[in-house]
Amino acid sequence: MSPKSLGQSAALSNEPRIDGEEILEGILDWVEHETPTFETEAVNQLADDIQARFEKIGTETERTPGRDGYGDTLRFRTPGHDGSPGILVLSHFDTVHPIGTKDEANRIRREGDVVYGPGIYDMKAGAHLPYYAYRHMLRVGTEPRLPVTFMFIPEEEVGSPITRDLIEEEARKAKYVLVTEPARDGGKVVVARKGVGRFDMSAVGQPAHSGAKHEDGRSAIKEIARQILALEDMTDYARGVTVNVGQITGGTAVNVVPRECSIEIDLRVVSVEDGEEMCARILGLTANDPDVELTVSGGMNRPPYEQTEQGMALFEQARVCAAEIGLDLHATPLTGGGSDGNFTAALGVPTLDGLGADGIGAHTHHEQIYFSSLEPRARMWVRLLETLE
Repeated sequence: MSPKSLGQSAALSNEPRIDGEEILEGILDWVEHETPTFETEAVNQLADDIQARFEKIGTETERTPGRDGYGDTLRFRTPGHDGSPGILVLSHFDTVHPIGTKDEANRIRREGDVVYGPGIYDMKAGAHLPYYAYRHMLRVGTEPRLPVTFMFIPEEEVGSPITRDLIEEEARKAKYVLVTEPARDGGKVVVARKGVGRFDMSAVGQPAHSGAKHEDGRSAIKEIARQILALEDMTDYARGVTVNVGQITGGTAVNVVPRECSIEIDLRVVSVEDGEEMCARILGLTANDPDVELTVSGGMNRPPYEQTEQGMALFEQARVCAAEIGLDLHATPLTGGGSDGNFTAALGVPTLDGLGADGIGAHTHHEQIYFSSLEPRARMWVRLLETLE
């Protein structure tokens, strides 16, 4: 089914009112472009679409070519942007879903208030909302009080390895950062996120025949098994610290004492201090078996996004804007998932996250948004752009 038929209406493109069907049509156009992070050509095809839309409404474009197998980064500035501190609207347009998901595992479809599709919740709906809000302002003859930069990131889902410097460059020039990640828990916005650490651990032992010469072997898998228990025991729910061994590879054959084994480790922390402590503990691990070589590398991938007085003042402004259009906005105190907002908040720039559509199922085959959330969230975006100063 086409985006137009799912959205049911394209007749409002020149009418000066916000319409949920029109918003949905634009979102579904972007969902139809499947954009797994490492499918560079597919990611850049959506970048072409986004660029064409923004240029059509008069923004200035800066497109930075990707590298290391990632797509291009997009920046759009409102006309007359003089470099004075303004608003940075931060979105990503890559997803975790492989190409073909839209036709099979999570078919694009609408069932009552629920609209399904890969990446629709995380976060193509959210990325589209501020574009729609700004376009609406132009249609009715208004404009933001501050200069606005709309930034689209191509590899957020893998930690923004090539764009972090660009994000921080833009954030240092901004007065506020608004992040279009999806809403949480029934429409709540995000005012704090845990920091994220990523680590690789590998062990190299001594292979041997598992039957004839087992005693001559030094098992890398056995060593890593011990390390996994130590790592998982570092989890401390009371402090908000979690350590998760999410991937493991090793061994060559069932009848060989394994020479090699490796794991990938995910760390989540609430504070910078906890991040420093936990990084030191993980990087300081040593082999239990002196005949096995153990290597650990990594560190913090995203700093904690801590709740601040300035950030809560920005939330209060959003809450007032939402109340003006009948939306009762709440904040979730802390979420474990990281975003590009972690980078901007860590710089001390007031950051408000989770301003995308309401829904559930990020990174799953039932990922969905609620159609009823689109019009109110778009209206909130309009009021934020109209009132932030």
